Amino acid sequence: MAEPSETRERPTRAYVIHPDLGNSRTRRSPELALEEAVALAHALPAIEVAGAEVARLRNPDPGMLFSKGKREEIGQHLKAAAEGEGAELVLIDGPVTPVQQRNLEKEWGVKILDRTGLILEIFADRAQTREGVLQVELAALAYQRTRLVRAWTHLERQRGGLGFVGGPGETQIEADRRAIDEQVVRLRRQLERVVKTRELHRKARAKVPYPIVALVGYTNAGKSTLFNKLTGAEVLAQDQLFATLDPTMRQMVLPGGRRVILSDTVGFISDLPHELVAAFRATLEEVLAADLILHVRDISHPETEEQAGDVGEILDSLGVEEDVPLIEVWNKIDALSPETRAALRRTDARTEGVQAISALSGEGLDDLLAAVEARLAEALDEPRREAELVLPHSDGRRRAWLHEQGVVAAEEVAEEGVRLRLRWTDRQRAAFEGL
Repeated sequence: MAEPSETRERPTRAYVIHPDLGNSRTRRSPELALEEAVALAHALPAIEVAGAEVARLRNPDPGMLFSKGKREEIGQHLKAAAEGEGAELVLIDGPVTPVQQRNLEKEWGVKILDRTGLILEIFADRAQTREGVLQVELAALAYQRTRLVRAWTHLERQRGGLGFVGGPGETQIEADRRAIDEQVVRLRRQLERVVKTRELHRKARAKVPYPIVALVGYTNAGKSTLFNKLTGAEVLAQDQLFATLDPTMRQMVLPGGRRVILSDTVGFISDLPHELVAAFRATLEEVLAADLILHVRDISHPETEEQAGDVGEILDSLGVEEDVPLIEVWNKIDALSPETRAALRRTDARTEGVQAISALSGEGLDDLLAAVEARLAEALDEPRREAELVLPHSDGRRRAWLHEQGVVAAEEVAEEGVRLRLRWTDRQRAAFEGL
């Protein structure tokens, strides 16, 4: 009898191509962009990278993307990379129209997947929560709907009637588009129910006036490692793009005693498909509700500035207010030379809103926590107002809450109850009234 390992499906052999358009809009090095595309391919266990190259394009062909000479050259590379086993998939690190996809598949005899399709596949593989799964399905349907022209080459075939009455029936593409639209409606209804549940959780958290500190950053910048280090959680942290998708929240106590909720969010990436930005907007609402944002950057990456620009653009597209306090966390200084690391620590000491750290070794974390505490105090500490309150002797829960918040200046046990003299903020008072 065959061993289980012998029955496993072998990985799909893929060839990765980064089209270099050479225009001024492209901020990034084509070689590093190809490296990231290969890393994206490696993020799917079902894919084995057989080869990769940068394909320089001066004038993209509307119907084939690549010129005739370049197509022939890539075809030869595909054969060389196949090594007799056959390359079954070409990953093109950029947008590919349905017509280009169909034509290239016909010419090369392999399946074509563009950057958006690959990222959707990764998200579908990684989503764990019900909400995450629904959001990925919605994004995939939005993507699929635009590519029905590729899926059906028999559009002359009609269905929807026997042809005895009236004109031609419904085309296959129209029926499929309608089926997708109906599925989208069903998914949105399911998602609305999930989102309502999450909103109830958020309202429950709002009654406990702990500020929210959200971690954002380019994928693989070290957010989850930092999250684990600060909270003692065990969120998956791997040297892999999109290792974690679903947001995680944990309570933590800052050195000065202030309790906060730390939120780890999905990593961003350049050219993140707009279908995914739209689908994950609900998940990323935690960022919109944040009192402080920690933008975690891999400062050792050669394109850290470009990655920071991509994160900034996505935050803008999400509608994050400019006045929300933000600290840039320059992570992975342990990967730098001692001289560069020392220079960065000197820079962060002189620069407001910047903290150089290593989430792996813990270097700089004390300074980061102090900076978080200072920025929250600056942003949130409202003037405290004095008030008097009498609670029934039986209301131990709310009395304990007031003591936990540190707002009780004095208390006296009286016949009618416990008389409390308070110094609290409007935010704390509103939270107390909601208990």
